[in-house]
Amino acid sequence: METSVLLPPIYADTPIDLAPAKIITSFPINTFLENLAIASDGTIFVTNHEAGEVVRITPNGDRQSHAHVKGKVSGLAFTTDGGLVVTGWNVDSIPTVSLVTPDGAVKALLTIPEAIFLNGITPISDTQYLAADSYRGAIWLIDIEQRRSIVWLEHSLLARSNQENVIPAANGLKRFGNFLYVSNTEKMLLLRIGLGAANEPSEPEIFLEQTNIDDFAFDVEGNLYGATHIYNSVVKIAPDGSTTIIAQAEQGVIGSTAVAFGQTKNDLTSIYVVTNGGMFLPPPTGIVPANIVRIEVAKVGYPLRGE
Repeated sequence: METSVLLPPIYADTPIDLAPAKIITSFPINTFLENLAIASDGTIFVTNHEAGEVVRITPNGDRQSHAHVKGKVSGLAFTTDGGLVVTGWNVDSIPTVSLVTPDGAVKALLTIPEAIFLNGITPISDTQYLAADSYRGAIWLIDIEQRRSIVWLEHSLLARSNQENVIPAANGLKRFGNFLYVSNTEKMLLLRIGLGAANEPSEPEIFLEQTNIDDFAFDVEGNLYGATHIYNSVVKIAPDGSTTIIAQAEQGVIGSTAVAFGQTKNDLTSIYVVTNGGMFLPPPTGIVPANIVRIEVAKVGYPLRGE
């Protein structure tokens, strides 16, 4: 059955303005690329979810295994020294936060048995991170220095409307200014949470409805670039909430899961998108290879580096 038959047509009337796109590398069919983080030298780090692997990729597409976590991996964020904080599960299916050193060594920082599905992660200070719990309907505050975690916010807007639904609720999260933006994929919501002086949360509010965002990234002007996952596209959402489709299946973004901005002078106006080739909801043509796609989202020289 075609994807369009299965899904609400939430983007049927959305303007389309396709940006130049190029696949820089592809992985075998049934590879679930989940998240990515890009270093200042342009190195791309990607989580291979089911393999428990962090892959290191050069801007021209050369890749090699960087680290293996015993279990599964999902979210990815940098430490101040160039290491990586990784969310996922250990071999006993207990939610776990791991640290990957710059040379690829792995150590488990902490387990969070009270969590259910740790997903996207983003820094909130040099040593503290916020991580979405997609099935508990919560956001965890993780301190990698003290190796502890607490529930930062638990709220109905972060939860699933139906606990039998396998689609993640709270999923991607990124800070822009004094707000934390969070996608609730299951409810098709983009949420906004005000941050206090000590980064404490205010009451969540709905920023945008009827949008299917997985992970996303901001440019300096506050435009959000979101992976729509089962809608096989990438969208640009302006600060006023208006949406434009900038990439579709033909650009290689089937099963798009995450977005990050380039970090070198050669790709500051580019986003990189990782995909799973449609593993969660295969397109009519079947599951395809998982890609990393570079998309040019602004004119060269225009400063649009993400936060």
